[in-house]
Amino acid sequence: MDLDDFSLAEAAKLLSSGTLTAVELTTRCLQRISRVDEELHAFITIDEQGALQQAEHADEMRKNGEVGKLCGIPLSIKDLIATRNLRTTCGSKILEHYVPPYDATVIRRLREEGAVIVGKTTMDEFAMGSTSETCAFGVPRNPWKKGYVAGGSSGGSAVSVAAFESFASLGSDTGGSIRQPAALCGIVGMKPTYGRVSRYGLTAFASSLDQIGPFTRTVEDCAIVLQAISGYDPLDSTSVNRPVPDYSACLVEGLDGVTIGIPKEYFTSSLNKEVEKEVRLGIELLRSRGAKIVDVSLPHTEYCVAVYYIVAPSEASSNLARYDGIHYGFRDPNSQNLIETYKNSRSNGFGAEVKRRIILGTYSLSSGYYDAYYRKASQVRTLIVRDYHRAFETCDILASPVVPTAAWPLGENSEDPLAVYLSDILTLSANLAGVPGISVPVGFTEAGLPVGLQLQGPHFSEEVLLKVGFNVEKGLSLPKRTLYV
Repeated sequence: MDLDDFSLAEAAKLLSSGTLTAVELTTRCLQRISRVDEELHAFITIDEQGALQQAEHADEMRKNGEVGKLCGIPLSIKDLIATRNLRTTCGSKILEHYVPPYDATVIRRLREEGAVIVGKTTMDEFAMGSTSETCAFGVPRNPWKKGYVAGGSSGGSAVSVAAFESFASLGSDTGGSIRQPAALCGIVGMKPTYGRVSRYGLTAFASSLDQIGPFTRTVEDCAIVLQAISGYDPLDSTSVNRPVPDYSACLVEGLDGVTIGIPKEYFTSSLNKEVEKEVRLGIELLRSRGAKIVDVSLPHTEYCVAVYYIVAPSEASSNLARYDGIHYGFRDPNSQNLIETYKNSRSNGFGAEVKRRIILGTYSLSSGYYDAYYRKASQVRTLIVRDYHRAFETCDILASPVVPTAAWPLGENSEDPLAVYLSDILTLSANLAGVPGISVPVGFTEAGLPVGLQLQGPHFSEEVLLKVGFNVEKGLSLPKRTLYV
């Protein structure tokens, strides 16, 4: 029995029927990890003993009739979400040995559903990057083509699902960090509405932008995991107290009555022609399934990168001030006084990209520059939000590419941070506006690299996005994966 043949939903049925036990399924995932992860490096920490203990508990739960939505399903977790008694590094030397004493709310909810956590995945340091190459503990590799990026910052999560090392993963999306690696690795990735999923226990990068969401192999699997982690949390002041729909119930074929907007600003001369071709074929598929296609405009799209790289570093500068070598995390052993401890712990504990963004953010917030930078960026952010409101007056959701290109070789843009920043130009605006977005596989380039279709909707429209994504998936029936591992 080959793991490559199963989605999460199918594996759950095998567990329910007794064909497989949670211990057997978890053992198979761990064996798969041991075979391929030296090459792919999807994981920073693998919790083999803990995973098998959780699987045994899941089997006992099933015997007692206590069956959650994810009972016995092996999952992976991005390494900036707190997991009790399991190392959480954020991909940074400064937290190399940090072990949280508590679970994030999403982890608690997964455990209540019987999920098995096999390990913590590789990521850009403190989620600051678009290729996962800034991680202090190695770089994940795209399973479709040797030597290519997996995307970021949740690259390891995407790889672990695409390469069948886990059945789903949780990542975080601050400017595209779920949708972009999902597109580059040929899987489904969703950023929920800001406030739909609790952020308690998520190590903050930019607090007004961060949102936790799932990576899965199918849209059905995405609906199952999103259902498990969604809902109000009094421990998170940004959590919205709003009922959670039955996401699986919306997965029906046919798009009659759905209007899909195509933002003209997302289809420019800088868009790779192969990517554009596959995305447009996906849009035509939606039309053939009953959707009405209209043109819309998001006129402030050109300012998204500039706004994001003021807002996000400013919030990062504030959030990362707590890593001072005093309370927890790395402390420089050679410092002679308090000031040296601060300076050396942060200089030696943070990587180059994190330090770059802290400097950018500190400058933007500094006396005399706040109005010129952060305040102005916040005002333009409001215009970006209004763009979405106007667009959704004429359509239900938006369809576009996720990334301007398919995956590129590792190290290609390592000396040009701006080129990497621009790779997120099509995903940043959803975070600035707080709207949900999903990436669904839509095709391949001639080189065999995956292409994703991005769907965005109004606040709390996840069920519509899932329905449309489900129709893309059913209509395309993409060929069986041919990974190189």
